[in-house]
Amino acid sequence: MTKKLLVALLTVLSASTAFAANQQPVPVYTFICNVDQNGSGPCPSGGIPASLFQGSDGTFYGTAQTSSLLRDTAGPGGTVFSLTPGGTLTVLHTFLPGPDETYPNGSLPGLLVEGSDGELYGATVFGGVDGCNGYCGDGVLFRLNKDGSDFQIVHKSCSRTNCTDGGGVTALAVAKDGNIYGTDFGGGLNRCGDGGCGAIFQVTPSTGEYKLVFSFNGTSDGYEPVALMPVGALLYGSDGKLFRYNPKTGVFKIINETKLLPDSRRQSGGAPGAIGPDGELYGFHGVWGKDGIGLFEVRLNGKDLQLFPFYNSLVDGGQPDGLLLATDKNFWVADFHGATGYGDIITLSPTDGSLLQTLTPFSTSSPVGAYPVGIIQANDGVLWGSTYVGGNASDGQAAEGTIFTLNVGLPPR
Repeated sequence: MTKKLLVALLTVLSASTAFAANQQPVPVYTFICNVDQNGSGPCPSGGIPASLFQGSDGTFYGTAQTSSLLRDTAGPGGTVFSLTPGGTLTVLHTFLPGPDETYPNGSLPGLLVEGSDGELYGATVFGGVDGCNGYCGDGVLFRLNKDGSDFQIVHKSCSRTNCTDGGGVTALAVAKDGNIYGTDFGGGLNRCGDGGCGAIFQVTPSTGEYKLVFSFNGTSDGYEPVALMPVGALLYGSDGKLFRYNPKTGVFKIINETKLLPDSRRQSGGAPGAIGPDGELYGFHGVWGKDGIGLFEVRLNGKDLQLFPFYNSLVDGGQPDGLLLATDKNFWVADFHGATGYGDIITLSPTDGSLLQTLTPFSTSSPVGAYPVGIIQANDGVLWGSTYVGGNASDGQAAEGTIFTLNVGLPPR
């Protein structure tokens, strides 16, 4: 028996009993909306929470993607919030419509990071130049203090002719040089069909300056990037193929020519998601749903790409959101749909990509809700996540997602 196989078997055996009866997700906060006789109404703290992160101050920060139930004529809106480890939530900013029910300052926030200056930087999916009713426009980049003060628009996407400034932010990352970098799915200086091919941009926290640093050409370097993550002084991402960008020199390089997902499913993954215990890049390959999903592993230079066998090939398949290397040296994933259709939490082996364990507590009637996203690990080792819908609510109210914890006894970070 090889050493690698022995390690894999020991990992499976040690993980198979990890989920004890008392090791279940616990709701920490539930997003409540007040409903009228028509089934719609405001959500004071927001609803449909996205992924969290734990700030340098130990507090959790995140976004909720809507401000009203059933998306009334004013559109999604959304909020930025802070959450203490004890479960006290504070709304830092609410995205409000203007007099004509457009959203000039953004609508439907999702991405959020802490800059090197300690401030919060984020992006909305809609709003900005063409606010419409909350579902139009290409979104904005924004910043605000951790106490919610001094909200500012850093940049409005597609504010220039033909979106030569980029449009549709798909990733944000804080690089080693202290600047914030991101990918635009469209726009940029080069055209691909009816739109731009996409771009990489830079935001300098000290000045708030926004600038494009690279535009995809649609051929040799691909198009429509969907991911970006820092590794040392470099940035790695995917536009269907894996690429590397050097912020210091501005050099862009496709490091592996293999398409990890077909073009039609590119937004679903096929991108580097984490660095494994061996220092190599890991992410997902395959097609979410009936055709299955698996991990891939590749060296930082793009060589020795390994596609692990599918761990999920069910008809309803899965839709993994994020890839966390936890302190047990395994990958933890929130699977948005999972085997039940309502989502699950899974653990995958970095040794062979195999499925080690599955936790399926999610449903629309569960106290923790359904459709989990973005598992993270707090400094004390406890796992945190969000669900898009559900949770407990009183009469005259509706629950639009939760923040939950899962304590399985993992070592602190």
